[in-house]
This record gives sequence, structure tokens and C-alpha cells, in this order.
Amino acid sequence: MNFSLPRQYFYQEIQHSDEHIDLAKAALYIAKEEYPYIDIEEYLNVLDTMAEEVKERLPSSRYPLRVIQTINQYLYDDLGFFGNQSNYYDPCNSFLNDVIDRRTGIPITMALVYLEIARRIDFPMLGVGMPGHFLIRPAIPEMEIFVDAFNRGEVMFAQDCQDRINQMFQQNVPLRPEFLATVSKRQFLARMLANLKYIYLRQQQLEKSLAVVERILLLFPNAASEVRDRGLLNYQLGNYSQATTDLQNYLTNTPETEDAALIRRLLSDLDS
Repeated sequence: MNFSLPRQYFYQEIQHSDEHIDLAKAALYIAKEEYPYIDIEEYLNVLDTMAEEVKERLPSSRYPLRVIQTINQYLYDDLGFFGNQSNYYDPCNSFLNDVIDRRTGIPITMALVYLEIARRIDFPMLGVGMPGHFLIRPAIPEMEIFVDAFNRGEVMFAQDCQDRINQMFQQNVPLRPEFLATVSKRQFLARMLANLKYIYLRQQQLEKSLAVVERILLLFPNAASEVRDRGLLNYQLGNYSQATTDLQNYLTNTPETEDAALIRRLLSDLDS
């Protein structure tokens, strides 16, 4: 595959079994396409140092809530990390190096910093793909608590999550089990990339949007909506051969899709 070097590293990392994917490395390989000269090891070392400093602050009794309290005090009080509410759609919020340097990000990248510290102090946590807002939780099956890394590590229970969802959607939305399901590492990376894709599309940065879609498809090659979007982006960029291939594949695999008529019209234009 004719990938750039950062893309090759990203691809190699996600070839591991899901449990062995290094999320921080994969996220930094994503960032390296934007910042070719960043030193991956330097940022991994920063995370190592942060974890060591948290270890020094841990109480002798490692009760989960005490561990969370210690991480929170270190990240938010000592280091000054905060959720970037004022400039939420800044692409920098999606790049782990920027999040570490600027000490701010969006829910999923703030969660990533938190997860990486927790992993290094032997307090494994998992990502939770709640609609509209990413959370994390301790990897303790019987412990139904959630942590909002974007909001200073706020500890939440299921009812708090229900309230947050209702607030976000401005209506009562029944809390379904899948709303609080944990995500795999591939799903975590795909959601990170999906956020970046949305930001670039808002900014009409089509080539960067296409590069993001291509990486999502490395994670999930059969994601029909991403195949369609790659086709549409190639169409807008004038790459008509690639657009035709993707849009035809999209229709073949999802013939009953709601946007089938639109895609057929585009293909007809491409054929004419």
C-alpha cells in the first residue's frame, strides 16, 4: 500500500489484536499526518512521567474512587487540564500532541489522556461511547460508575448519564443499554477520527476530510457510509475514477439505502 510513513505506522499498529493496540501510539500516528516532525517517543514519555507522578500521590488503599480522585486532582488541579468548551471545533482538540501541549481537548481526547494514565498505574479503564459525549469507566464489571474526563473527571452514575443525554438532546431520551456500552480500541480510534472528519467538513477542507475517511476505512474496511463518503469526497475533488468505484460499491452493498437515488444520479453524471 502506497501510504505516507505516519499512515504506515498507524496501519501497522491497528493490525494488532484489539487488546494489544496501543491507543496513544495510534493517536499520535494520526497526529503525525498533521505534524510530520513530532517525536512520538517524546509524547509517550510525557504520559509515562504523568503516570509516575500520579503513582507518587496515590493513597496506600487503592479504592477506585480514591484513585479517580487522585488522578483528577493531578490532571485538573495540578496540571490545569480542561475541556475546551470555548473552541470545541478546533482541529487541535483531536490531536493528542496538541492536547498534551495545550492541556485541553474534546471529550474523547481528554478521555484518552485519562485512560493512558490509568493504564500506566495499573487501574485499567474503558471508553464508553455515550451518544453526544464520550465517557470512561473503571474496568470493574460490578462497578457502575462513569468518569467525564471533559468535565474535570466528574463521577457519574447511570441516572446522571440519563440526565446528561436529556440535556444534550433537549428531550427525554430513554437510556438504552448500548448508550453506556464500552467500546473497543478500534471503535475508539474511529470515533476520534469521525470527530476530526466532521470538523474538517465544517471547514470545507475536503482533502483532509478524505484523509480521515481513508484511515477510518483502515479500521473498518466495510463501513458502508465511509465508502460512500470517500466516493463523494473524491467526486468533489475531481477524482472521478475513484469516486465511481466507491459509489458503485456502496450501491452494490446497500441497494436499499435511503440515498440510493441520489447516488445513482451522481453515477449517471459520472458516466455521461
